[in-house]
Amino acid sequence: MTVRDSLAAHLEFFQEMGVDGMRTEHEWRSRRENVERVLGDESPVSSPEEGAAVEPVQIFSSPAEALSAIRTDLGDCTRCKLHTLGRKQIVFGVGNPAADLMFVGEAPGADEDIQGEPFVGRAGQLLTKIIEAMGLRREDVYIANLIKCRPPQNRNPEPDEMAQCEPFLFRQIDVIKPKVIVALGKFAAQALLRTTDPITRLRGREYQYRDAILMPTYHPAYLLRTPSAKREVWEDMKRVSAILKGK
Repeated sequence: MTVRDSLAAHLEFFQEMGVDGMRTEHEWRSRRENVERVLGDESPVSSPEEGAAVEPVQIFSSPAEALSAIRTDLGDCTRCKLHTLGRKQIVFGVGNPAADLMFVGEAPGADEDIQGEPFVGRAGQLLTKIIEAMGLRREDVYIANLIKCRPPQNRNPEPDEMAQCEPFLFRQIDVIKPKVIVALGKFAAQALLRTTDPITRLRGREYQYRDAILMPTYHPAYLLRTPSAKREVWEDMKRVSAILKGK
């Protein structure tokens, strides 16, 4: 990644976090300090108007290092109420930091909350089989969720929880730079695409999303309840494979 690309990625991240400019007035100081803390640099920075150095841009030697920095920023997150509602640990993501294919689910379940890895329960085992049927290994792809903490009783994430967690998923996507993102299930697809269309209408279609192609499909948990839908998911995965091969 060039310095220009890294700077552009940081500016996009700041915009998503609500930082829309640099000011020198006193009331903006705390906002600048928050940005510096996100970047992992606690040193004070002067504005260009004051004739001093501009804010440093953190350069990473690899996607793995960049993902590690995002995980460090996330910390033992207390940004929303989920940390008070019984979750055991953060479930960040797993897989190849430079994967061409990324799967995004809704949120961790009970097994994931215990093991700290997404998609490791029954639905995760089915997802692994789907990945292997595509001629890939689990470690070849990247797997993450919209929400990094398990909601109580596996309920859907709430808007305030999404607002706090989404920027970290966006940063993961921007670091990994997958060619294809598979949104697993209604909630993930609707949240990423900002739509209320049902998954039956969304699945099987291709959408441009953050420099990738996003393909919604049914969640593996749905396939466990409705095995007849496996044929449709397999058709979706064949299309994903074709896109990855440039067809």
